[in-house]
Amino acid sequence: MNKNMPAFIRLMKHPLKFRLFLLLRLPAAFIAGVRVRELDEQRAVVTIPYKWLSQNPFRSTYFASLSMAAEMSTGALAMAYLYKIQPPVSMLVVRVDSEYFKKATDRSTFVCADGDLFRKAIEETIATGEARTVRARSVGTNKAGEVVAEFYITWSFKVKPADRSFSAGGE
Repeated sequence: MNKNMPAFIRLMKHPLKFRLFLLLRLPAAFIAGVRVRELDEQRAVVTIPYKWLSQNPFRSTYFASLSMAAEMSTGALAMAYLYKIQPPVSMLVVRVDSEYFKKATDRSTFVCADGDLFRKAIEETIATGEARTVRARSVGTNKAGEVVAEFYITWSFKVKPADRSFSAGGE
């Protein structure tokens, strides 16, 4: 486990700091009302409300809003493992697969429990220097516990190259 992970989890659970993070880095998620409800080294729970700013013309939550919540549930886990890690590792979504089962007409809750997959991939990319991918699963349910959507978000991890913009030897 990344020794800085507990500090990241505290940041994500702090209501004001999390909202500020969303406002500055993910304004669409801020406006839509995405919230991290639970986060630990194994799983993340993220919600998206059904409201005017997140709905579609068919009186359900817009697929892009559902996608934001699903991505956040996987990305929060990955970011927890990467927070202030050395060497730094970049992360990028390279694929999104989704399937929809039921109209999302109230708050949707997305759960990703793939913490071990992220830990292993990040450890491997640091050990080998080679990029690794994780296909993380996030399942969205409504208040009644019915599955509304299932997402597979594929993340790529790669060790960031050392900054070589300045060399004292004139090389």
